[in-house]
Amino acid sequence: MTPKSLGRRMRDRVIETERAASLVIGETAVEAEALAGNGRRTMAAFETVSTTIAPETWAAAGLDAPDAEIRHRARDMRMAAGAVGDGAGVAARPDGPLDLATLPPADLAFLARDWKLLARPEQWPPEGDWRSWLILGGRGSGKTRAGAEWVQAQVLAAGRRTDLRIALVAETLGDAREVMIDGASGLSRIARRMRPEVEISRRRLVWPNGAIAQIFSSEDPESLRGPQFHLAWCDELAKWKHAEETFDMLQFALRLGENPRQVVTTTPRPVPLLKRLMADEATRLTRMATAANAAHLAPGFLEALAARYGGTRLGRQELDGELIEDRPDALWKRARLDEIVVKLAEPLRRIVVAVDPPAGGVSACCGIVVAGLKENGQAVVLADCSVEGAAPAGWARAVVSAYRRFEADRVVAEVNQGGDMVRAVLEGIEARLPVTTVRATRGKFLRAEPVAALYEQGRVLHAGRFVELEDQMCDFGPEGLSNGRSPDRLDALVWALTALMLEGGGEPRIRGV
Repeated sequence: MTPKSLGRRMRDRVIETERAASLVIGETAVEAEALAGNGRRTMAAFETVSTTIAPETWAAAGLDAPDAEIRHRARDMRMAAGAVGDGAGVAARPDGPLDLATLPPADLAFLARDWKLLARPEQWPPEGDWRSWLILGGRGSGKTRAGAEWVQAQVLAAGRRTDLRIALVAETLGDAREVMIDGASGLSRIARRMRPEVEISRRRLVWPNGAIAQIFSSEDPESLRGPQFHLAWCDELAKWKHAEETFDMLQFALRLGENPRQVVTTTPRPVPLLKRLMADEATRLTRMATAANAAHLAPGFLEALAARYGGTRLGRQELDGELIEDRPDALWKRARLDEIVVKLAEPLRRIVVAVDPPAGGVSACCGIVVAGLKENGQAVVLADCSVEGAAPAGWARAVVSAYRRFEADRVVAEVNQGGDMVRAVLEGIEARLPVTTVRATRGKFLRAEPVAALYEQGRVLHAGRFVELEDQMCDFGPEGLSNGRSPDRLDALVWALTALMLEGGGEPRIRGV
């Protein structure tokens, strides 16, 4: 290839890059202008050819690289946004920094895309020597964005060609795809350049520079046996189904490079793994409150949640990102529940599916719990199949599905809310479904006490971690749940274990259909 033809190719490449940069600016200009109009002091990357084309490439094309001008302009906008002070970076222009309010749409587009300037201080990775960066945050606090940006930054820092290997671990494979990859703050959405390609059939992401991230689920800890990684991102660790086993397998796999690291983003729950990670000297802890991210949340969202949950235990956990310990007057303690998790390998003598239909319309939760009885008389909670936001036909299908999946002997359904409608809905899905209806004659706490006593006697085991159910169990006291809502999952648990172990004791009264 002659120098002349090389120059033409380089020149064409520059023109294509300029067009791409213009498209990026145009697509975000309107959004960025709206952001600036709201008074948000944010910035975005100055995505132009100067940041994607090396100086030697410009020279080969016979063009002058506008590095100096672009550096000045980018710094002007950073100063206007309050991100840097005078004297930082390149020399200031003679006429001083720009006023953010005077920036044209093209410049405002930059304000919406630069994470270095968008990020709050707590969303930046900690300095110093650490192995785990633990981010405890409320709902919508920006913890997922912080995790995704950290991963993307490591990929960019690895250079044009790399063998960087990353593990992405979520509660389920679906969560990994919907939140960590395709979500609003996922890796596919936040990448401005060096965007990864999703190869979902191989459960991995591949970046243009060769970096690869593999997707894993807490439902299958053994899948982490074999691969090895430089980095990892663990999302919602406090909800993982096999948390200890999955996390341990990941630690064995973090063995590449000089400094293997992991970021953990989660809403806190007082589970043993999270407490152990917090106490580790190699962990750096960051806390994020939902209110700190108010600028990026729907109008009225915070006010509505604060009015309902402000000052409650649930609000402190889900909005403020606090680790809330067990309620002192609760019938169950989390430490005890941690001790009774087993891997069930033997057949069961009897299995029931208990359902507590929702009383608050289609937005409420329908409690559905499956439990079985061992030959030695111990009960085993097999699954929490509860569904939220389902119409009667929806939760009835979930009940029938659980009945078939576990080959249950009977369905136990509370009829205080709905009466004959509950039986009719279930029979509409499965005409020959063996249903026993129950009607509560005493309060929830009095009905739950005998079941809690079974746990204290060591007569109940759990065949896994049921996070939402356990949260209700450890927050249920004489006055109900701290948030005032109905303990639907717990109610279903009480009915299931009562049918298996306390039937005939006078409460609850059971009649066959």
